[in-house]
Amino acid sequence: MHRTLFKKVDYDLSTLVNTIDSGEIGLPDIQRPFVWKNLKVRDLFDSMYRGYPVGYLLLWENGLDSDKTIGVEKKQKPPRLVIVDGQQRLTSLYAVMKGVPVTRENYEHELIHIAFNPLEERFEVADAAIIRDKSFIPNISSIWQNEVSIFEVVDDYLLQLRKSRDVGNEEVKQVQSAVQRLEKLRTFPFMALELVSDISEEQVSEVFVRINSKGVSLSQADFILTLMSVFWDEGRVELERFCRQARKPSGSTSGRSPFNPFIQPSPDQLLRVGVGVAFKRARLQHVYSILRGKDLETGRFSEDRRITQFDTLKEAQSRSLDIEHWQDFMRCIRMAGFRNGRMISSQNNLLFSYILYLIGRTEFSVDLATLRKTIAQWFFMSAVTGRFTSSPESKMEFDLAALRQKTEPHQFVEQLQHFCNIRLTNDFWSVTLPNDLATSSSRSPSLFAYNAALVLLHAPGLFSETSVAEFLDPATQVHSSNLKRDYLFSKAQLAKLRIIDTRETNQIANYAYVESTEGVIDCLPKLKENTSRTDLLRMYHLHALPSNWENMEYSQFLETRRNMMAEVIREGYRSLVTDIGHRGADEDDVNLGELIGQPESKTVEYKSTLRTALHTGEVDRRIEIAVIKTIAAFLNTHGGTLVIGVSDDGAPIGIEVDGFSSEDKMVLHLENIVISRMGELAMTCIHPHFEDFEGYRVLSVRCTKSSHPVFVKDRDNEHFYVRMAASTRELKPSQIEAYTKNRF
Repeated sequence: MHRTLFKKVDYDLSTLVNTIDSGEIGLPDIQRPFVWKNLKVRDLFDSMYRGYPVGYLLLWENGLDSDKTIGVEKKQKPPRLVIVDGQQRLTSLYAVMKGVPVTRENYEHELIHIAFNPLEERFEVADAAIIRDKSFIPNISSIWQNEVSIFEVVDDYLLQLRKSRDVGNEEVKQVQSAVQRLEKLRTFPFMALELVSDISEEQVSEVFVRINSKGVSLSQADFILTLMSVFWDEGRVELERFCRQARKPSGSTSGRSPFNPFIQPSPDQLLRVGVGVAFKRARLQHVYSILRGKDLETGRFSEDRRITQFDTLKEAQSRSLDIEHWQDFMRCIRMAGFRNGRMISSQNNLLFSYILYLIGRTEFSVDLATLRKTIAQWFFMSAVTGRFTSSPESKMEFDLAALRQKTEPHQFVEQLQHFCNIRLTNDFWSVTLPNDLATSSSRSPSLFAYNAALVLLHAPGLFSETSVAEFLDPATQVHSSNLKRDYLFSKAQLAKLRIIDTRETNQIANYAYVESTEGVIDCLPKLKENTSRTDLLRMYHLHALPSNWENMEYSQFLETRRNMMAEVIREGYRSLVTDIGHRGADEDDVNLGELIGQPESKTVEYKSTLRTALHTGEVDRRIEIAVIKTIAAFLNTHGGTLVIGVSDDGAPIGIEVDGFSSEDKMVLHLENIVISRMGELAMTCIHPHFEDFEGYRVLSVRCTKSSHPVFVKDRDNEHFYVRMAASTRELKPSQIEAYTKNRF
């Protein structure tokens, strides 16, 4: 048979309490917040009073023969034992017998008052009615206070009781007997199983699971937090204070509070940050042993090693709990387009990003502006890809390992950007992400990324003046607005098509942020009528809506919109890299005064008209084709701006020559030929805008760099154009493959 991993030790309650007081048993104040209800504490004392067994305790020898402790000067002895099982029971007993407060789940402190009726031998949780009832001792903690004798307690109780009624001799005897019996609970017997010191935390956890009726497993964080309670009380108090302050806004005007809209951290989460910064480790598997002073190669414990490792953790924790660091990191999350905790699908992602922020700021000394932008880019990438939704420790361990050999600030930045690039491939944007959007889950990372992209691109709600950012941001949320996330195709409309499965009706692609109180489709004609063509195009682009979406077959609509949503997400992410997304909506428009002064170039071209030949005054389809070729070339290269209504030499002519009845009609015509020749997705990269220039009305068409190859259809053929110098060139079939491979 294997050796026995434990020994049985008998205690009485008084000895347990005194051993905790002396520090020989480490009772963590916040190993887990005290979760027992006061009724359960009452029942525990009632069971002991009636002589019932109340279970055993599981303790673990720490294996350190030391006469020193770290940060626990109030203790007379070094902690020899830590509690593995029985934390809540011992906390209840210690708190009531010593009259000290416990820490609740909200990190508020509370004194537990258990009342006792000696005449009925009944325990109750003290409330206002019980306290007024003279038949109760309102707080049994007074029974075990050293400065008060048991006789004084009885005399005081009888004195108060006689003020309300007569008390007979038999009742006096009954009171004396009951109170004496209650006082003798200090001799109540407990059995403890003490695990030997040289077993691993994994073995301890397995023992706990095997003998715990609830089958609750202990985490590595539990072990480390317990160890901190034993050897570094101040560190645990700091974690507790930070977590408590993060739960509600600061009452001061300084704003120096860890409160934020994204996360209310727990001590074990912040511990993980400290460990990641201190030891560059995401796995907590070996950290407990390291902090116990164990040499992982020899298996021996060393007090000096323990002190050194704790010093390393203390320094790292001071950085992670620095309010300036914490608040500035939250600025990075806002820069990534995220506005509230409901948009965070993985708190692991948030915490690991904070680890990287701290390493970049405090160890690599990365320029703050660069660091914020890089962390925002990283967070968006890991959020949209769901990088840390499974096996988070393994992935972060890999990421941290890649940084261990880096020393320069630019190497830190380049490494994180490299991770982003290898994850966000063209296949991800064009295949993986549209597939991820094919879901009805309201907690999908791809949905949150789309919302973040709308924020980054300054999108208003659909047919609304309220921005999506205002709606999502709890700090600026417009409560009076009717903006809401609602169906595009209502359930009633889909029911007529015999589509009733909620997995279909509740698809992400069937929702948009709208302000209409009626069904969107029902009031769409009126909404369109009150919206300019330019605004409608921009709105449809940002909300990933095909031009004639309301008339599309539902499944085709969903598929098309998913692809367009993926493009909007990509555009939002690109704004973090190119800074486009940090400009206001109106700044997307071209400054024609500066632009037209330039000669035609790789990114600028002028066209006198959209469709009309100047020498004949007739519509000429070849002119339309020339416009389409230029736009396609801009999309396939680096983007650019086409200005219509300006001659080749930069002289303004105006758009009146084209003979459109309105500017909306002109934009609609441009949209139609783009879609017919290049497809719906091409239109998502095209942003038309009218402006006055030197007394003439001109149309500028800003073209952003496309994320996919754009071909121009001509009858049964397709042509591929790129921009070279100041001209548009068509590539041969043999050239297209090599170009697209490098460009896309």
